[in-house]
Amino acid sequence: MNFSIYQASHQGGRKYNQDCVAHAYTDQSLLLVLADGMGGHSHGELAAQITIKTYMEAFSDEAKPMLQDPEHFLSRVMRKAHENIVRFAREQKLLGNPGTTCVAAVIQDGKVCWAHAGDSRFYFLRDKQVIAMTRDHSVVQQWADLGFITEEQMKTHPDRHRITNCLGGEGEYFYAESSPLVELQQGDVLLLCSDGLWGPMEPKEIAGALMTGPLDLAMDELMNTALYREGSHADNTTAVVVRWSDKEKPHKPAETVFEILEPF
Repeated sequence: MNFSIYQASHQGGRKYNQDCVAHAYTDQSLLLVLADGMGGHSHGELAAQITIKTYMEAFSDEAKPMLQDPEHFLSRVMRKAHENIVRFAREQKLLGNPGTTCVAAVIQDGKVCWAHAGDSRFYFLRDKQVIAMTRDHSVVQQWADLGFITEEQMKTHPDRHRITNCLGGEGEYFYAESSPLVELQQGDVLLLCSDGLWGPMEPKEIAGALMTGPLDLAMDELMNTALYREGSHADNTTAVVVRWSDKEKPHKPAETVFEILEPF
């Protein structure tokens, strides 16, 4: 497989970084996963870490070197991560379950599929346009869908951080929303990010920045812009981005490669 990849995370204006991001690949399959631990839930960073660990272990066990059913893999492992978080909270006798959002994607056989829970997003970029994007599982998204508020009002609404679906949390409200496989074209860019990045940015800004030039420089500039716009109120800001093209570096490892970014 030929691709370039870059992942980054910044604490922003928060006391702790509760985001986690990672990727793993064989010579025929690439997994991307991001989890945004929820600050309103006890030990949100642990929920994010459990989610990443669950995905990495499952990919190690099942990508030999390809996943048999990448669509089912994403939703099934996300459900397993949710159950692992609930079990951890019960065993540790925590006051309330840790919670985290999650977005994950698999590239395999020239196609991509993705799944998410919460408001961490997946962007599919082509020709400087957003051709697909996840819809947030949030209160303000529901209100916008019903026509009660506008897309512009969503950005500043006081309830914009209220999530309606997450891993962990209370009760049986979790679900993983997934996509079917989509054929990739040369130069396509895929972005997974937490709300700390997409919140201050317009989709067209994200698409324009990431479609040209080195991914690391473009992503660092985007993150710096998002952090600057939010100032001292900036959330944890995390992303992993991939460009798919025959012109990019070939990745043909003899063994599975794991890259888990330590938050700072």
